[in-house]
Amino acid sequence: METLDSRASAQRRGDASPFVDLTRAEWSALHERTPLPLTAEEVERVRGLGDVIDLKEVEDIYLPLSRLLNLYVQGTGRLRASLNAFLDGNGHTGTQPGTPFVIGVAGSVAVGKSTTARLLKALLARWPEHPRVELVTTDGFLLPNAELERRGLMARKGFPESYDRRALTRFVADVKSGKPEVTAPVYSHLVYDIVPDEKLTVCQPDILIVEGLNVLQPALPGKDGRTRVGLADFFDFSIYVDARPEDIERWYLNRFRKLRETAFTDPNSYFRWLTKVPEAEALEYRRQVWQHTNLPNLTENVAPTRGRSTLILRKGADHKVQRVSLRKL
Repeated sequence: METLDSRASAQRRGDASPFVDLTRAEWSALHERTPLPLTAEEVERVRGLGDVIDLKEVEDIYLPLSRLLNLYVQGTGRLRASLNAFLDGNGHTGTQPGTPFVIGVAGSVAVGKSTTARLLKALLARWPEHPRVELVTTDGFLLPNAELERRGLMARKGFPESYDRRALTRFVADVKSGKPEVTAPVYSHLVYDIVPDEKLTVCQPDILIVEGLNVLQPALPGKDGRTRVGLADFFDFSIYVDARPEDIERWYLNRFRKLRETAFTDPNSYFRWLTKVPEAEALEYRRQVWQHTNLPNLTENVAPTRGRSTLILRKGADHKVQRVSLRKL
C-alpha cells in the first residue's frame, strides 16, 4: 500500500528528474490543433516490418512530436538571430548563417526507431518552415564485412566498434556546417553489407534526421586522453525509442518470421540459407543472435544512452507508445 511518505518520496524523485513525464492520454491531447497531413497509405509505406502503427498512433503520438520539433526549429532560428544581433552589436563580424537542424533517433534493434524516423521525415517535411528533410541511417557507416572479418568483429556487428565513427561524425559535422553537398556510404540489408561505389548525397537540408543504435554514445577520449567531439554534440534534439527487452525480443523474432517468408527468399539475400532449414532451427539461430549480440549491445551500449536524449518514447507490449518523457528546459 502506498503511504504518505512513499508518495512524498516519489514526488521528490520526480522533481529531481530532468524530464517531464506524460501519459499517452496527456501527450495525445496536444495534437488537437495540428492537422494530420498523412493518409493511411502513406503511413503504410513508412511502417517497418512488424511495427504496429496506424493513423491513430500517428495522430496521438507523432503529430504532437512533429509540432514540438517545429517549435524547436523555429526557436533555434530565433536564438541564432538574437546571437547574431548580440555579436554585431559588439563589433563582431562572425555572423552565423542558418544551418540544418539535426535530430538523432536512437534505440534497440526491432524497437521501431526506423519507423519513427521515417514518420518524422514525412511529417516534418509538411511544415512550410522546413520542407527539405533528409534521413540518414548509421548503417551506412558500418565497416564493410571484409574489414569486420579482418578485425574479428563480425559477431559484434552493431556494437560501437563496428562503425567508422570518425567518418560518421565528420559527415554530420559537414552537414551541420552548411556544406553544399555531403555524401554518405550506402548499406544494403539484402546483402548485409556496404554497397561499393554507391553514395547517398545530402544537399543542405533544413532538417537532418540521423537514426541508429548508438547515435547518443558519448565521444571516446583520444589517445592523448583529451575529450573529443562526439556525434551527439551536433544534435539539436534527440529521441530514444524505449521498451522492455523481453518485448523487443518478441518483436525481433516476429519480424524474423516475416522476413524469412519475404526478403530472405531473394536469391541475393545474405540470409537466404535460413529459408532452407526448418523454422525451429532458424528461430533458434535468431534467438542466439539476440542473446549473444543484440541484447548485450542493448544492455551495455544502447540503453545507457537513454538519459542523454531530449525525449523518450516508451512503448508497451503492444508496440504502442504508452508514455512520453520530455527533457525540461
